[in-house]
Amino acid sequence: MKHTDIIKSLSLEQKCALLSGGTVFTTRALPGKGIPAITLSDGPNGVRKQAGAADHLGLNPSVPATCFPTSATVANSWDPELGEAVGAAMGEEAAAQGVSVLLGPGLNIKRSPLCGRNFEYFSEDPYLAGKMAAAYVRGIQKNGIAACPKHFAVNSQELRRMASDSIVDERTLREIYLTSFEMVVKEAQPKTIMSAYNLVNGTYANENAHLLMDILRRDWGFDGAVVTDWGGSNDHALGVKNGSTLEMPAPGGDAIRELMKAVQTGKITEADVDARLEELLELVFTTKAAVDAAPGKFDADAHHALARRAAAQSIVLLKNENSLLPLAKGEKVAVIGDFAQTPRYQGAGSSAVNSIKVDSFLDCLAESGLNSVGYAKGFDRQGKPDEALKAEAVLLAKNADVVLLCMGLDEIKESEGIDRADMKLAENQLELLAAVAAANPNVVVLLSAGSSLESDWVKDCKALVYGCLGGQAGAGALVEVLTGAQNPCGKLAETWARSYADTPAKAHFGGDGPTVEYREGLYVGYRYYDTAGVPTAFPFGYGLSYTSFAYSDLKADETGVTLTVTNTGSCAGAEVVQLYVAKPDAAVFRPVKELKGFTKVQLEAGESKNVTIPLDDKAFRYWNVKTDRWEVEGGSYQLLVGASSADIRLTAAVTVAGTGAPDPYAGKNLEHYRTAQVQNVPDAEFEALLGRPIPENKVHIDRNMTLGEMGHGRSPIGWLAAAVLGTLLRRSIKKGKPDLNILFQYNMPLRALAKMTNGAISMGMVDGIVMELQGFWIIGLVRVIVEAVKNLVLNSRMEERLKNS
Repeated sequence: MKHTDIIKSLSLEQKCALLSGGTVFTTRALPGKGIPAITLSDGPNGVRKQAGAADHLGLNPSVPATCFPTSATVANSWDPELGEAVGAAMGEEAAAQGVSVLLGPGLNIKRSPLCGRNFEYFSEDPYLAGKMAAAYVRGIQKNGIAACPKHFAVNSQELRRMASDSIVDERTLREIYLTSFEMVVKEAQPKTIMSAYNLVNGTYANENAHLLMDILRRDWGFDGAVVTDWGGSNDHALGVKNGSTLEMPAPGGDAIRELMKAVQTGKITEADVDARLEELLELVFTTKAAVDAAPGKFDADAHHALARRAAAQSIVLLKNENSLLPLAKGEKVAVIGDFAQTPRYQGAGSSAVNSIKVDSFLDCLAESGLNSVGYAKGFDRQGKPDEALKAEAVLLAKNADVVLLCMGLDEIKESEGIDRADMKLAENQLELLAAVAAANPNVVVLLSAGSSLESDWVKDCKALVYGCLGGQAGAGALVEVLTGAQNPCGKLAETWARSYADTPAKAHFGGDGPTVEYREGLYVGYRYYDTAGVPTAFPFGYGLSYTSFAYSDLKADETGVTLTVTNTGSCAGAEVVQLYVAKPDAAVFRPVKELKGFTKVQLEAGESKNVTIPLDDKAFRYWNVKTDRWEVEGGSYQLLVGASSADIRLTAAVTVAGTGAPDPYAGKNLEHYRTAQVQNVPDAEFEALLGRPIPENKVHIDRNMTLGEMGHGRSPIGWLAAAVLGTLLRRSIKKGKPDLNILFQYNMPLRALAKMTNGAISMGMVDGIVMELQGFWIIGLVRVIVEAVKNLVLNSRMEERLKNS
């Protein structure tokens, strides 16, 4: 260990104190021992450092920074080099602001389009998510600071997010939900990783030895610091034993005493504490040195230009009937829609950036050479019907050659802390689209949304431009695509289902209790739609261009493919060439095809280029639950090269040597999984896949009951508190503006009261509250009062000792 001498000089109390935060966004310092504090900060698409009163939800203002397009947006570029450039710029800004650890990127798999936080995540596909996230991490860490990829692992919903239990079979866990993290660890060597709030198969992620020790540290070789999500620690001592380094934000003296007691009673060893302390000190000293050496400023204009380039290269053209786009100079355009005036360019929650500046679509359009005949709001973004607004928009549409209709999801639809209720656009927007299209059929919809939507309304527009959430410079990027200054080259990083009823996890997403069953197994996103033969609105990897591309001369072996790509159109453009692997005669059930490589090639009109897409050690493997390791089924494989998962242009067969492992599912009744009919998997089949009984799905009155679930208790106070929270939550949703404080509290377990209050509430006080909810009102109240006095005295004494150390 590099820091043995320092560690030996510390008392047990000092060691334990260092393993939890000092404030909401800083570690604890011990100046007398030469140990400084470092600053951690959100976020995934820009730095959110709070200079004043800090909170983890973005409630208080933060220092101005560049708001880059969200991860969901940049994923549509399919361009890791672009992702690395964005990461480098964010890392530069973080270092300039004194931030040692940037909390991102988020790379959880988009299991369902309803996850409220999908805008923060890259893809439904682990390979694409892994490649993009690794690029971000490399970029951020070029500046000497630490990236903190999150949330490890199987964190796919916001409902009950701090106490839900993800029930998933080991093969699905490894192949779908861990592969992207594995790629990041091995390809980018992140200095930290953030553990997830949720449980995985009955054990909290932050204290899960299988995740943190067996897989992350031993299998993958990760030697950095694991940081809890804010308030995400359940059993701090068990977390330290099983690989978790730093408990955040600032749980106070109670957490320190908990850890000390665990050592003194033999629950964990002091060597466990020392191992975690070594990881923390390495992080503190290396990143603090980088921050101290960094310039205190950055080129905001250059970063704004990069944000615009990232947005432009990530825009996906989903429809372009009769080549309506690009628009010619001087064409008369009418601009309609609330989002044109007040853009929706980022998501809500801890990732929200205080943007240095935000481009206006109307201002950018004025500089484009197009002839704007006017602007009409058209609709209320919170969904309230307004016939006067609609009539004004229809009248304006009649005076234009082309209508630019800015539509999208409002702020409450996509936010940390709440999942979407459906995949629909607001009815007032759809009614406006139909009315405008009746008045002028040349409608271009400019869509702002961080995840997929039901899109039967596409018939009412001639062109659909998907900007996702384009960051502070997204408006200018949209104008570039409209005018042809930028040829659209984005491709969808997630499938757009025709309706929510078609999605594979529809019956089990969210859940009606503490457990969430991942019954669909491997069949997430296109793996389901393509294997089960379910038609989609827009397939994975889909995106149009103003030019066209031809593929030819495919050569292939088990190490990869080479081919020629030709721009057969009349203007320059970029094509994303995708490589899928299939095994039609597989004995071990698997999706019909899986993405295993891609490249993006820029071509002038008429130009051809030879491109190579290599295959790595993940191309043919599957996780064998019998041998408990990666295996390869030998035989013939198909290498499929295409422009999307549904548009395969070239195919080659290769023979691959296998490892000889038998089918782990031989003799098991898994017919729904063999045929990908996974929307309604019977209990017996899911248990066969899991290899164990399905766990009980029942709310318990304990430390991990959420505040929103207190109505299940036996206390009138709990009933009232749950009712009030529910009312405030519904009011927030009705307003269309997320009340992040209410959203967080509603899904927060009782134990988080002790983890989020800087020591003001102890776990003993929480146990008293639990007793009250269990119906022991007087005993519980007495327990709360006694523990409060005890906590106050012990905290005061401990802080005095630490201050003098």
